[in-house]
Amino acid sequence: MSRRPPARLAGGRAHASFQLHFPTGGTNRTLNHAANQFQRIAVIAKPDVAGKLVSPLRHLRDLLAARQLTMLPDERSAALLELGQGLSLDELGRQCDLAIVVGGDGTLLSAARQLADHKIPLLGVNLGRLGFLVDITPDDIGRCVAAVLDGEYEEDQRFLLSAQVGNRAPSLAFNDVVLHKWNIARMIEFETWIDGRFVYTQRSDGLIISTPTGSTAYALSGGGPLLTPGLDAIALVPICPHTLSNRPIVIDAASEIEISVCGHTDPQDVRITCDGATSLTIGEGEKLKVNRHRTRVRLLHPVGHDHFDVLRAKLGWGELPKN
Repeated sequence: MSRRPPARLAGGRAHASFQLHFPTGGTNRTLNHAANQFQRIAVIAKPDVAGKLVSPLRHLRDLLAARQLTMLPDERSAALLELGQGLSLDELGRQCDLAIVVGGDGTLLSAARQLADHKIPLLGVNLGRLGFLVDITPDDIGRCVAAVLDGEYEEDQRFLLSAQVGNRAPSLAFNDVVLHKWNIARMIEFETWIDGRFVYTQRSDGLIISTPTGSTAYALSGGGPLLTPGLDAIALVPICPHTLSNRPIVIDAASEIEISVCGHTDPQDVRITCDGATSLTIGEGEKLKVNRHRTRVRLLHPVGHDHFDVLRAKLGWGELPKN
């Protein structure tokens, strides 16, 4: 902790100012990256807003063509631009060295899960609503994308979660893994262990296991804490717990979380979802295991991107009440 010189207030009074320094975790603030490192650019489009997509897609196509870069469209982008057959996300991951996602946070979440193991950097153009992850507006495509292609950008490296039920193949989540009740109007009961140590038996509507990225999503609605992106931490946030002393807790991201259904709860009344997209069932005697995934997502931002600026803008911090 460093102490700044006293600042003077009106009337000559002084107050002390303190500055705290924290490690930035997975955030890379190096701005001078190599120019021309991105030659094969994937363009991934939101699947359900054709009217809003055409103009930014054409802008990207023309920008990349002017720089003599190869554009690799996904199936949706290819159809809207009449470019013939597009590529699947797996094919794009094998062939591109940058992916530009045009849509909302949900589109980027889906791309991140499918491209994570290819270690492809992602850049987001926001056509959605909140836009915590996709931070370039359609009007800024020319300026911001050109700067990134010139090597002027900031990079976040964020982790995903891997969720496995029993011996089945694991599923990935960028925001959260959620254990929740299914088609019933009563609570479920389950037990939670962390690194083999028993934590609690809980009766509630479920549990949100959130990454720092997901702390501004469902976990925020459940009363969970906001985690800065560089933290290697996981939040466990109860959903409507029967006992209000069941509070959110934050644990090391290297931990292994195990959950099993218990008591009078029928496992058929329980579901597990990853990012609200993938749905998993849990059988009698099976456990849900959640770990940090082995590879991280690389998110690119325009120079000057600031997480707290985003929080102020999206959450309305400091706004005066409206009459």
